[in-house]
Amino acid sequence: MADFWKKSVVYQIYPKSFKDSNNDGIGDLRGIIEKLDYLQELGVDIIWLNPVYASPQADNGYDISDYFSIYPPFGTLDDMKQLLQESHRRGIKVMMDLVVNHTSDEHIWFKESRKSRDNPYRDFYIWRDARGYDDNRKPIPPNNWGSFFSGSAWEWDENTEQFYLHLFSKNQPDLNWENDLVRRKIYDMMNWWMQMGVDGWRIDTCNLYSKQTAFLDFPSRDGEKYVISPMYARGPRIHEFLREMNREVFSRYDCVTVGEAPFTTAEEAIIYTAPGERKLNMIFTFEHMEIDSAPGSMNGKWDIAKLNLPRLKKVFEKWQKTLYKKGWNSLYWNNHDQPRIVSRWGDDGQYRVKSAKMLACILHLMQGTPFIYQGEEIGMTNCRYNLEDYNDIEIHNAYREIVQEQKTMTHDEFMEAVHKKGRDNARTPFQWDDSENAGFSSARPWLKVNPRYKEINAEKDRKSPDSIYYWYQKLIRLRKEMEIITEGDFNLLFPDDEDIFAYMRTFEDERLIVVGNFSGKTREIELDGQLDVYEILLKNYDERLSISNRITVKPWEVFALYRGAKIA
Repeated sequence: MADFWKKSVVYQIYPKSFKDSNNDGIGDLRGIIEKLDYLQELGVDIIWLNPVYASPQADNGYDISDYFSIYPPFGTLDDMKQLLQESHRRGIKVMMDLVVNHTSDEHIWFKESRKSRDNPYRDFYIWRDARGYDDNRKPIPPNNWGSFFSGSAWEWDENTEQFYLHLFSKNQPDLNWENDLVRRKIYDMMNWWMQMGVDGWRIDTCNLYSKQTAFLDFPSRDGEKYVISPMYARGPRIHEFLREMNREVFSRYDCVTVGEAPFTTAEEAIIYTAPGERKLNMIFTFEHMEIDSAPGSMNGKWDIAKLNLPRLKKVFEKWQKTLYKKGWNSLYWNNHDQPRIVSRWGDDGQYRVKSAKMLACILHLMQGTPFIYQGEEIGMTNCRYNLEDYNDIEIHNAYREIVQEQKTMTHDEFMEAVHKKGRDNARTPFQWDDSENAGFSSARPWLKVNPRYKEINAEKDRKSPDSIYYWYQKLIRLRKEMEIITEGDFNLLFPDDEDIFAYMRTFEDERLIVVGNFSGKTREIELDGQLDVYEILLKNYDERLSISNRITVKPWEVFALYRGAKIA
């Protein structure tokens, strides 16, 4: 069905933390199969699997050593085929994670590449000479490019006496997309998976493939040794490469594609997602996820700023308006790289349920394809662990650089930032019930279970008609039923209000007004128009909502008002 993804809702699964079927402490494919009925009941249309390929797990699967095999603790290729079959039997499509900006340093291509400078695989990766040597005869990297995981983006190889590029971990060498054979092998691999039955791709760092091949230094600030730059994302051949990928793979199947595209503006997103461009269906934007990072800080995301709601609203407004009838938006609050939204911008204490529902409603009633990250639908929260309890390479690399080397944050300051924004907040095992290890496994999990699992779990939510789970179920159903949600335009209300996020959607003679309170304060607002013709579509308080031009909005309250009768 053409453009099926416009009416779809995607559920992201982090396999390592979803469900352990064989009690070894690690989630697996058979665990996902066991829970497909749960996902079918929720109503999702597509599941997106984080990487399940063979991997040494230096970066939790984003370092792939074999694209044609499954990571053994996750299961086998036969398990993957069964997952595809069982998902399709329930009307659920499966989207895989495509990680081809880089491989693992244990991939056979890289093992060959580093053997010698004249090895046939040498040009599969990006190798450069040192730009010189320091006073201790230590080689100096070719430029000042920084890794997203801290430090230089170049790693010295003693055997061949050259540096290789890695925009992420040193265990994740970047592929050389300028090499035609590299691209051909990647497309062959993708077609192999699609012929097996995969329905689409979430494409990791899809706009980083094309590098600035002169490898010049980036502009830097005083004291800044290595620089992470938007220039990573503006390589001269990136659109050529993505159009080629579409021609060689996507165009041959009825599939869904979403590209992770850091540094991309709303205007640039049109070039990636407009149908005539023949590249991608949608991209993930990051602009709204950077609202609470202190601008200009050398500590990056770990310097946390207070949420600026007017700025957040204007970012959403820009993306909604810019892509309207030109491209397509993805909608998300959470994923494996982001903390739990109810702890980040909601209230995970007294108002956890109310604020989780508010955040969901604000997002899901916009135009775009919503992405639910596992546990979001039951209001899972951040955790507060000690440093040694975290598994994430990003946390430990940043601690070494920021606390131990630069000394720009104290241990306690850094840990507060981790508790707020660390990626492992999203990666704790799924909380299925209140039994040992939250029903995830009877063995000790690979990452500690959030201690709130007895209070917050799927079994408890499914027993409560007023739970977050059933709220998400209703939002998913409304998207399928109401054209205004997928087709309507977007107009922001109260743009400068520091507590209220409100907007109106319009489609033909239908109107949809959504109002959410991002605070624990009671507020009074005034709405224009003839409101007595509206009905209450959704509300997260049991108390009667009186529809009038002047409305009292309770702490973390959300409601949606609808005028019209066009429900499919």
